[in-house]
Amino acid sequence: MYYSDELIEEIRSRNDIVDVVSSYVRLTKKGSTYFGLCPFHNEKSPSFSVTPSKQMYYCFGCGQGGNAFTFIMKHENMTFTEAVKHLAERAGVNLPEQEYSPEEKRRADIRTQLLEIHKEAALYFHRLLKSEKGTRAYEYLKERGLSDDTIKHFGLGYSSNYGDDLYKYIKSKGYSDEVMKESGLFSYSEKGVYDKFNNRVMFPIMDINNKVIGFGGRVMGDAKPKYLNSPETMLFDKSKNLYGMNIARSSRNGYILICEGYMDVIALHQAGFTNAVASLGTAHTSRQAALIKRYANEVYLTFDSDGAGVMAALRAIPMLKASGLSVKVIDMKPYKDPDEFIKALGAEEYQKRIDNARNSFMYEIDKLKEETDLNDPDLKARFYNNVAKKLLEFSDELERNVYIDAVSEEYMIPKDSLIKTVNRLALTYEPEKNKFQNEYSEQERKQSGAKTPKDDGVRAAQKTLITWLIDEPALYNKIKGIISHKDFIEPPFNMVAQLLFQQFEQGNVNPASIINRFESEEEQSEVASLFNKGLLEGMSLQEKEKALNDTVVMVKKNSIDYRNKTVTDIAELQNIMKEQNELNRIRIVL
Repeated sequence: MYYSDELIEEIRSRNDIVDVVSSYVRLTKKGSTYFGLCPFHNEKSPSFSVTPSKQMYYCFGCGQGGNAFTFIMKHENMTFTEAVKHLAERAGVNLPEQEYSPEEKRRADIRTQLLEIHKEAALYFHRLLKSEKGTRAYEYLKERGLSDDTIKHFGLGYSSNYGDDLYKYIKSKGYSDEVMKESGLFSYSEKGVYDKFNNRVMFPIMDINNKVIGFGGRVMGDAKPKYLNSPETMLFDKSKNLYGMNIARSSRNGYILICEGYMDVIALHQAGFTNAVASLGTAHTSRQAALIKRYANEVYLTFDSDGAGVMAALRAIPMLKASGLSVKVIDMKPYKDPDEFIKALGAEEYQKRIDNARNSFMYEIDKLKEETDLNDPDLKARFYNNVAKKLLEFSDELERNVYIDAVSEEYMIPKDSLIKTVNRLALTYEPEKNKFQNEYSEQERKQSGAKTPKDDGVRAAQKTLITWLIDEPALYNKIKGIISHKDFIEPPFNMVAQLLFQQFEQGNVNPASIINRFESEEEQSEVASLFNKGLLEGMSLQEKEKALNDTVVMVKKNSIDYRNKTVTDIAELQNIMKEQNELNRIRIVL
């Protein structure tokens, strides 16, 4: 159902954020802001803030933030439309019956039918597992140590060895081939229609709202591939989903265990570790890391202990750390994977491995050492230099010094020599791509959300400027005429700036209403963070001026450089050259 922006804003404005949140969270007022324990992650000290003047909430611990709609969506596991209806009823607002546009209605109808088809398929596979046809698959799962409760909890099933069983079943439910083609569950050819999954144990893949969006299948015979996942569809995107995250998101352990396979996740959950997840047959992506960051600040990698598992861990570490996650690595030797470990030693011993997990930086150094023959003086010197280079990854001097102490002590590297080497290399140091980090084409980089170091600096500047404008609205008149919303190139800041600048011009700054324009939880939380971080506190007037001028120049220069690369009009090129000349003359006085 489509509702106008005006109606949505009316509903939001009639549901005070403090009243809405306090129905779920005990809040205490401190100054003009309310604080409480975050309902979205486990914490002992209140870091969850609710700001009446902005009609927004934000958790400084896990980064979750938004307005009344996003709070209800996340806490009650509702869609946006459901949250609108819920808050409308709460405020006594009557919702008119309005229709989608034809294209919106078509896509919404297809999506709804695809969710229904996947639900029907999951139920069909589960019933088949318990039937005579599924005996072999059921025995396989029991041999793997799974209880009936676990099989039911994860909705495990079986796809028969007959080529079109599922097709006939779904077709009998009245769904059209046009929609069924979009599901990814069937192969259409001139010879007919066949089920994508045959003779496999089936693992339903659910999104964080517990909706089945795809499947993984483990073959029962010798066919290849051993594991097969659903293709990308309107519902299913491997790069932004994680197996088991629908359960792990509610574990409130404060950390997430990342495995390599479905059976590892299931074995850990059965053993009581309900915060385990796994990627979906691909290397870990920044979108998956962002999903994890919503619910935890720390991750433990519990990959296979073989060479492939080590390489997977070394690829995942920089990706996860770039998303602000603290990373540790669990040693499962002499066992191959969590499933095998749990069967052999049990949950108590696995918990000990968690408690003794290796810091990811030290793990990376361990692997560098394993690759080096330290009996060779040249290789030993190279190892020490590589260690010094890795220490330069820590931009914070205090943090770097802590690791220098740890590395020098553990690897018996003379501390003074290590400090001198680090300082010498720092003079010419440029951040290098981790040799184990995933390679991206430009298209893959955009899809994954990965950023280059330059992009990170530009994004930080755009983010900072928007935050300052919210904190001190009077700054808008200072930058007006120098910066426009078009100078914010990076998403989602470009849309935020456009909406915010419109509000400044209209004299009605309303940050909470801006969040409604974004659909994904990642964007909503990122936008909320813009409006809930006081960056100017504790600065002198001179420091504020310098920071503001530096930030404005960086945002403007990036905008000019971007336009200069794409300009095709002579007049526009002349205008760009004029703006370039004026860059050095920018001087904003507070």
